[in-house]
Order: sequence, then structure tokens, then C-alpha cells
Amino acid sequence: MTEEPLVVVLDSPQGAHGDSASARDTAAAFLAQHCPWADLDAVLLVVGELVTNAVRHTSGWWRLRLRGGHELLVVEMDDSSPEPPVAREPDFSGGGGFGWHMVQRLAGQVEVRMLPEGKRVSATWLRPVESAC
Repeated sequence: MTEEPLVVVLDSPQGAHGDSASARDTAAAFLAQHCPWADLDAVLLVVGELVTNAVRHTSGWWRLRLRGGHELLVVEMDDSSPEPPVAREPDFSGGGGFGWHMVQRLAGQVEVRMLPEGKRVSATWLRPVESAC
């Protein structure tokens, strides 16, 4: 029998374009309760970056979905933009370009899927295998 994953959803605030602090707080509480094995710092960086990208590069809504359990954590960000994320050359003079590279390095797997009304970016982590020693 497989364990059903636990899910939490956070929609972009009404009338506000974004709130990455609320998204990170929601993710931190979810991880503490359901996925304490996950690397909190890595997940919060990815969540913050996905929200920031949705706010910066779309003109509409976003939806953060966290699914997790004993062995798996999935962070999904849906947004209204049909444009996939694009890796840019990092600009060390303050022009950005670090975020998408960071998401791809911190998550175990990253996938972008087009939706009828935008796209979904999924970042997945597997529970680390405990060493036998």
C-alpha cells in the first residue's frame, strides 16, 4: 500500500502581484511537518526563486503546490505565462541571471510543462538514502 502524498496550495494574493515571503513561510511549515528530511535551505531558495520569477515574468496569477511525504517532495509553480524559463548568462554587475541556474542545481529534478493557461515548473527531491554505517 502506497502512502498518499500530502498537499498544500498557495495562490497568489488577490490584488497583489506576489508574496515570496508567504510562499517561503508556507513551504517551511510544510517541510517541518511532512518532509523534515528535505534540505530546508535548498527548498526555500527554489520556492523563493520560482515565486520571484512568476512575479517578474508574468502579468497574472501564480499557484504554488507542495506535495510530499516520507520519500518524495515536489514543488510545483503554475503561472499565467506561456513562456518557459530561460537560462541567462549571469550578470555579476547586478543584472541577475542566477535564479534558473540555481533552481536546476538545487533540485534533484526540474521539469517545465506547458498548460492550457500558462505553464508548470516542477522541482523534485527524493529522500536521501541513509548510510548503512
